[in-house]
Amino acid sequence: MTLTRYNATASTLTKNRTGGDWCPISGMCVTCVDGCIGMCEIGKSAYRGHEVIYPQPFGIITTASQKAYPIDLSHFNIMGTAVGAHGIEADSDKAIFPNVNLESWLGRDKGIKLRAPFVIPGLGSTNVAAQNWDGLAIGSAIFGVPLTIGENVCAMDVDSKITKGCVQTSPDMERRVKLYKQWQKDGYGGIIVQANVEDFRLGVLEYAIQKLGATGVELKWGQGAKDIGGEVKLRSLEKAQLLRKRGYIVLPDPMDPFVIEEFRKGVFTEFERHSRVGMVTKEGFMKQVKQLRDAGAKYVSLKTGAYRPADLARAVKFSSLAKIDYLTVDGAGGGTGMSPWRMMNEWGVPGVELWSLTRDYCERLAKKGQYVPPIVLAGGFVLEDQIFKGLALGAPYINAIGMARGPLAAVMVGKTIGEAIKSQQLPVYFERFGTTRESIFVTAESLKREYGKDYERIPTSAIGLYTYFERLAQGLRQLMAGNRKFGVQYITRDDIAALTPEASRVSGLPLVTDVDAEEVDAILK
Repeated sequence: MTLTRYNATASTLTKNRTGGDWCPISGMCVTCVDGCIGMCEIGKSAYRGHEVIYPQPFGIITTASQKAYPIDLSHFNIMGTAVGAHGIEADSDKAIFPNVNLESWLGRDKGIKLRAPFVIPGLGSTNVAAQNWDGLAIGSAIFGVPLTIGENVCAMDVDSKITKGCVQTSPDMERRVKLYKQWQKDGYGGIIVQANVEDFRLGVLEYAIQKLGATGVELKWGQGAKDIGGEVKLRSLEKAQLLRKRGYIVLPDPMDPFVIEEFRKGVFTEFERHSRVGMVTKEGFMKQVKQLRDAGAKYVSLKTGAYRPADLARAVKFSSLAKIDYLTVDGAGGGTGMSPWRMMNEWGVPGVELWSLTRDYCERLAKKGQYVPPIVLAGGFVLEDQIFKGLALGAPYINAIGMARGPLAAVMVGKTIGEAIKSQQLPVYFERFGTTRESIFVTAESLKREYGKDYERIPTSAIGLYTYFERLAQGLRQLMAGNRKFGVQYITRDDIAALTPEASRVSGLPLVTDVDAEEVDAILK
């Protein structure tokens, strides 16, 4: 069932009065009754208006599309084999899944080393990212994968010093960068600082490079969750006014005396801060990349969203011309801290279609001998089978998979467990494993041995992320060993097959019954 037909969802805290009996065209209840208190989207919009556009409650949730797209990664299956091995000797005592090498890389010089092909894309100024940054930064750093600081962080920091339109200091940005770098180990991973229109105007990337020592920066064209700029809610009039003065679009206008009076009366309790949309040109993009390299950036990347195919072609081509260090392509329906709910479901090119086009465009450039940057795919990946399929779908151009909602969920669960241990109010669900973090978190003892006295400084939120990544790594090794691929670089398109004609048409992969057709004929002859 597509979301277009829904008039109620847990995301906006709405529901239909008639439950499952609703009109399949509009989503309205079959009988809309005079006297209903208005629990559906229409009803709630009648008294809360634009507030119902967004998932709720803001600040403690992440959200992703509820729409069932015609094709998703479940429409492909992974093809195992009983023959040979790639990247290791074809010996049953050596070709075992613990020996699969998951290391990957990003960067023109392959200088961004990844212990596993995972990247955490931009987590910026939304409350849910800020409140869980310790777990995200420490967990990803000790595991050895990159973490991206998303848009609007400096300007949202009330303690930032901005002089003549440029950021001079931002305690929040400084904390985020330094925390990751303090825990980074053996040169794996990296902290990436992202910028949108407002950030670029404020000189955020130059500040991060020259004063905070960030080596990687990212230009942002957009994301898969929405086709407008970043958004957050503000519960403080003073902060709303500050951000308005810093150049943001803030609704309603916090400078308007009537709005101020309404806010103080409790007519509404939250302002909205919106970012501007960018205006992409080839010349402008090339100029920005050069400006950042001249400022000292070692690695420059680009993140683009689920825009129409021509915009994806621009992203691939411009990235090739500028020889950027990697390109992240984020499919529609992806996760977010705050996006218009209907937009998140009804806008953009869905993942499989977008990723397939990306691979096609990269192939076309490669055949002409042009530079193809390492590609990161994002948009709803959370578990190891999806990661494997993403790597195979775009092979050989995909170097990593971007994930944000999954890692953030692991961090939040780890934090919740830690708080329950501290308060000695563990639910029975956890007590079956024990009552200490060493007995509940399966990786805690190994981290304790590795980090010694520093182990106590690792929050349970970070252990939660580390443990989640450990599970993904082992699961991915098992899938790769079954395909006899003992390194990420050996994953190829024929490691997966389409289960439906439509999945085959979109991806260009054969149906599972057509796989190995020539080899089958040769064997049977």
